[in-house]
Amino acid sequence: MKPSIPKGTRDFSPTEVANRTYIINTIKTAFETFGFQPIETPSFENSSTLMGKYGEEGDRLIFKILNSGDFLKKADETLLSEKNSLKVTSQISEKALRYDLTVPFARYVVQHQNDITFPFKRYQVQPVWRADRPQKGRFREFFQCDADVVGSKSLWQEVEFVQLYDTVFSKLGLAGTNIKINNRKILSGIAEVIGAQDKLIDFTVALDKLDKIGKEGVVKEMLSKGITEDAIEKVQPLFDFSGSNLDKLASLESMLSTSEEGTNGVEELRFVINAVEELGLETATLEVDVTLARGLNYYTGAIFEVAAPKGVKMGSIGGGGRYDDLTGIFGLKDVSGVGISFGLDRIYLVLEELGLFKAVDLPKPKVIFLNFESDTDVLKMKAIKVLRENSIKSEFYPDLAESNKAQKRQWKYVSSREIEFVVSKVDKDVFTLKNMVSGEQTDCNLSELVALLKAKL
Repeated sequence: MKPSIPKGTRDFSPTEVANRTYIINTIKTAFETFGFQPIETPSFENSSTLMGKYGEEGDRLIFKILNSGDFLKKADETLLSEKNSLKVTSQISEKALRYDLTVPFARYVVQHQNDITFPFKRYQVQPVWRADRPQKGRFREFFQCDADVVGSKSLWQEVEFVQLYDTVFSKLGLAGTNIKINNRKILSGIAEVIGAQDKLIDFTVALDKLDKIGKEGVVKEMLSKGITEDAIEKVQPLFDFSGSNLDKLASLESMLSTSEEGTNGVEELRFVINAVEELGLETATLEVDVTLARGLNYYTGAIFEVAAPKGVKMGSIGGGGRYDDLTGIFGLKDVSGVGISFGLDRIYLVLEELGLFKAVDLPKPKVIFLNFESDTDVLKMKAIKVLRENSIKSEFYPDLAESNKAQKRQWKYVSSREIEFVVSKVDKDVFTLKNMVSGEQTDCNLSELVALLKAKL
């Protein structure tokens, strides 16, 4: 059988790994500049930790892990005979691959609360898994690069996250990224004003799809979820909101004047907008988007989503928001948090499409010892040991060249990997060193070899 990999996953070449490392290092540097500390959590969690935290749609996309051993032995025979996969899943699977990094982080905070100094600023760069339908920019295994602050209700955290997005995308050369912002309190206020408080989740999930399925599609989905035509009529202005950020805030303030929660959301949004305008952004723009809902259940305040520069067809390349009660589901009450995520894989595709990757130097030795005679192998390996102790990347070609063809293969290896220096011959304590760039050849002893190569680092 021809080997293959699961749909929605990828292999990465050395160049792709180097490019991804460049993006990750840029993001990590910005995280640490803003005061965040790194943590890591397991690839899989107890199912009870993840299920019910992402809404009905999110729960369906969680990869479940079968229990080890004879996992069907303890399963209910009636459920098995009925082939009811939803009900039997809990009996045959107790663990699942993490869907994102935020819920595991909330679990981490609760478990380690006595060891954490609040406010706690953490960043995390690890893979996550979603049983989604693969398409351009959407994978089943992908990396998230998250930064969160827990233990602070200050809106200055939201302001700093806008600045963090701007800093990273400016460093990557992605000028023109659009940071969209909304507030779940505004969405709750709208649901209250139109009389659809009991349908808040259905309302926000449908509204969040406006850019994907259009106004007609959103209306159709709302109706299918039991939201009345009268309520939808009242929300029609949201579909065509326009003007500056301040114009939108003024319109929202008027629309939500009878909702205390909605009014609070407008005021929070106004604080962030005014602060960012006062401080300024380098290359990104900040836009109030009242249709931005992000259907995850845990956002309670600000919501962020980042769009790639105009002209690039790609889903969001970042997103996040404030979650005042996320740790409460694990028993730790009144700990407010806010965080954002960078979509590494989509950012990669955007940089690739725009030709913004710089030429990367793949890891390679500074010098290689060719293998044309075996009687000096030990001398070569001793020399390589000394070079490596002096932080000089060194390599020994392992296979002896017993023919001209084999020698040419070694020189081809040098050329294809663009190795700068070659030791082609060793005679007692004399090393023949060739500079592959200049063509210059030098005979030297070991200490001189070390000095020559260190001078070229």
